[in-house]
Amino acid sequence: MKVTNEKTENSQVFLTIEMEPAEMEESLENSYRRLVKKVDVPGFRRGKAPRDVLERHVGQESLLRDTVDELVPEAYEKALKEQEIEAIAQPQIEVVQTDPIVFKAVVPLKPVIKLGDYHSIQVTPQPVEVTEDDISAVVEQLRHQHATWQPVERPVDFGDLVTLDVESNIEAEPFINQKGAQYQVIRDSSSPAPGFAEQLIGMNKNQEKDFQLKFPSDYPRSELADKEPSFKVKVTEIKQENLPELTDEFVKEVDPDFKTLDSLRERISGDLRLRAEETGKREFEERAIEAVVDLAELEFPPILVEIEIDRSLNRNIQLLQGSGQGLEQYLKSIDKTEEELREELRPSAAKRVAQSLVLGKIAEEEKVEVSGPEVDTEIEEMTKGAAENKDQLVKALSTPQARESIEQTLISRKAMQRLVEIARGSKETEKMQEEEEK
Repeated sequence: MKVTNEKTENSQVFLTIEMEPAEMEESLENSYRRLVKKVDVPGFRRGKAPRDVLERHVGQESLLRDTVDELVPEAYEKALKEQEIEAIAQPQIEVVQTDPIVFKAVVPLKPVIKLGDYHSIQVTPQPVEVTEDDISAVVEQLRHQHATWQPVERPVDFGDLVTLDVESNIEAEPFINQKGAQYQVIRDSSSPAPGFAEQLIGMNKNQEKDFQLKFPSDYPRSELADKEPSFKVKVTEIKQENLPELTDEFVKEVDPDFKTLDSLRERISGDLRLRAEETGKREFEERAIEAVVDLAELEFPPILVEIEIDRSLNRNIQLLQGSGQGLEQYLKSIDKTEEELREELRPSAAKRVAQSLVLGKIAEEEKVEVSGPEVDTEIEEMTKGAAENKDQLVKALSTPQARESIEQTLISRKAMQRLVEIARGSKETEKMQEEEEK
C-alpha cells in the first residue's frame, strides 16, 4: 500500500491511498470466498463454484464492489496508523480507481484554537428596566383574555368577532370554503390573506360581498406568492368585545391569590423583571463569548459544521413530528430543498461550533473540573419533576455515556460562568484586592 500525504489545511489532511497488486489479489480472493458461500451457481453446490465461474455468474463488478467495500476501510485505518494521524470523525472517501484500487480520503483533525488575551475583554451589562407601560400592557392582555363577546346590530369594525360563510378560489382551484367560520377583525392581518380584514369593515349582518385580493411576492408561504384569490363572504353575526373593568373583582378572577390591583401589578412587575434579567443574562453571555471568538484564531474541519447542521435538523424534525408534520411537508410549505435548508442553517451552525470550541478551550485554560457528586446532583435536578418512571430515567442518565455528556454540559456551564466573571471585570477586582492586602 502506498500512501501520499498531499496537504493539510482547515484541520484536514488529504491522503491518496493506492493498493498494491498483491493486496488487491488477496482481497479479491477473500471476496470470492465470502460470495461463493452466499450465491447459488447452476451446476455447482453452494460454496464449490470456481472463482472464474462465480465471476461470470455474478459479474466481475460485483466481486470488485465487495472487495472495495472490504478493503477500503481496512486500508484507511492502516494508513492512519502509518501516518500517525488522529482522526476526530469519519472521513470523506472517494474511490478514483478500482484496478488497482486508488482512493482519496479527507481526514478531519483536531481543531486548532488560540484564544488570545481573553482576560482583557470587558462587556458592559445592559440595565434591566421594567416600566409602568410594560406592566399596563400585561394588564391589558389579561383584560382581553377575560373579555366577553356580545352580539351587536351595527356594521363590522376592527376588533369585532364575526361569523362568516366563506367561499374562495385561486385560479379556479378551491382555496378556503367554510360555513360559520369565526374571525376576529384585526387591522393589517395577513390571515387568510392581506387585506381580508379591511374588506369586512362596514359590512352589516346577513350582507354578502365579493372581492379579490393579491398575495405579495414575498409572502411567507411561497406557493401563494403573487396569487390572486377571489372571495365571496356573508356576515352572519357580529360580536363586540366587552373588556372587564379594572376592579378588585377582576383581579380575583385573574388569580384568587390577589386581592387588589396593586398586588397584581406588583406581581406582574416581578415576573417581567425576572424575565428581563434572564434575557439580559443570555445576551451578556452571548456578547462575552462573541468577544472571545473575535480575539481567537480558530481552525476546524468543516465536518463539525455538518454535524451541527444535522443536530439542528434533527431538533426541527422532532418539533415537526410533535405537531404532526414531517420534514417533506415542511420543505414543501417553505418551497425549499433539504440542501437549501442546510445552507440556511450553515452560518448559525458555524457560529455555534466556534463558540463551543472557544468555551471548551477556556475550560481547559481555567482548569474547570466537575466532580462525580456534581453530576449526581444534576441528575437529581433533571429528574426532580418526573413523577412517573423516575427510577428508569435516573438509570438511563446514570450510564457512563450519559454521565459523560452531563459532565461536559456542567463544564461548559462553569466555563461560561468564569467567562462572565472575566467580562464583568471580576478578575481585575480580585487583583486590586490582592494588591490592597499586600
